[in-house]
Amino acid sequence: MKKNLIVVFLLIACLSRGAELKVGISATVITPKPPFWMTGFSSRTTPATGVLHDVWAKAMVIDDNATGRIIFVTTDLLGLSHEVSEDITTRVIKKYGINRSQLILSSSHSHSGPVVWPSLSMIFDFDQKDQQAAAQYTQKLTDDIVAVIDTAMSRLVPMQVWCGHGSTDFAMNRREPTKKGIVNGKNPAGPVDHDVPVLKIATLDGQLKAVLFGYACHNTTSHEYLFNGDYAGFAQLELQKMYPGITAMFFSGCAADQNPQPRGTIELAMQHGKELAEAVQKVLSGELHSVRPPIRTAYAAADLEFRPFKPETYKKDIQGSDKYIQRRAKLMLEAYNKGWDVSHFSYPVQAVRFNKDLTFLAMSNEVVVDYSLKVKKTYSCENLFVAGYCNEVMCYLPSLRILNEGGYEANESMIYYGLPGPFADNVEEKVLNAIRCVMKDVGAKRSGR
Repeated sequence: MKKNLIVVFLLIACLSRGAELKVGISATVITPKPPFWMTGFSSRTTPATGVLHDVWAKAMVIDDNATGRIIFVTTDLLGLSHEVSEDITTRVIKKYGINRSQLILSSSHSHSGPVVWPSLSMIFDFDQKDQQAAAQYTQKLTDDIVAVIDTAMSRLVPMQVWCGHGSTDFAMNRREPTKKGIVNGKNPAGPVDHDVPVLKIATLDGQLKAVLFGYACHNTTSHEYLFNGDYAGFAQLELQKMYPGITAMFFSGCAADQNPQPRGTIELAMQHGKELAEAVQKVLSGELHSVRPPIRTAYAAADLEFRPFKPETYKKDIQGSDKYIQRRAKLMLEAYNKGWDVSHFSYPVQAVRFNKDLTFLAMSNEVVVDYSLKVKKTYSCENLFVAGYCNEVMCYLPSLRILNEGGYEANESMIYYGLPGPFADNVEEKVLNAIRCVMKDVGAKRSGR
């Protein structure tokens, strides 16, 4: 009898503390059947030959029983195209009557996942059959992500939500200074962000149901021709072995200039995944902080400019020997001759704040670590999760420092993404202004205020 009373009191305590939030969780496999082209490395010359482990789309809906709701989707993909992101968003907004700020589509940036057309289309030279297959997969992917959101929405039940932070250290800055400039190599002295943010979802009686966790590191450990989620995929699988029956979800931090070290094999991807899973496990077994309603969300888009360019540059490039530079030149000249304005780029950012307990900042595209470090300093009084690769991945986002230094993240990457050239020097200022806007809208407090 005494034991039953204790259980009742515990349930009452849980209800009073955590039942104000409802959570729904769902997952679906999105692995295409090989042979199918992979994306991320232009050096690949053939499609994938097999599947090491499946890649997934997973959805988590958190509802505060009032007007606040956030839908968070994670995928084991390089990134979603603008087209796919817009299609999913339009359908979900229409179906559920949410605001644009209430849906975040996140990608792990695995370089061992399938091509999502037309992201990074510059690195492919598809024949008709490959093009049809890529288009068909992309449409099915869009349908699958909407469907996994539908399932998560149908599973909303009262849950406890907790958060915490850990760390691991296999990420290393890759911008190596040399006599010939910045190259993609190793820079142990360069800036990094080793934070491992963790969101824990449990039933009212304390049973773990889901874990959302992040880390700022490129998913580029392995170059094999086998579909998998790289270290992030292995980390999710490891956590699901540690805690049978849970759904593990990964989001990437600002990892554009961060590589796993060492790297180059599947075994190393498994090793890094295990290290990350153990860092999450340590957080789950330690002291966590309750996450409470209300949920506030905000969305804004910065209008970014590219540095001025002239058609003469592309007329010269199209006659060169580099096929990727040629393809970019062809694209730019066709746009110029059709009168299309390619001088601007719309850059979305989002913020989600749970009471005063947790603020989640979602940045799109491939974001360098400078932004994460700067935002965390500016909002040091907030419990902050910062994600990159959200909603769409159509380019790199360099800081002003990196623009001035040059290198792949500032310059060469724009060739492979089919964009005119480097961003203008005001890119960082404009992005930070958009971040300030969404953080203000959700009530986040800046340091010193």
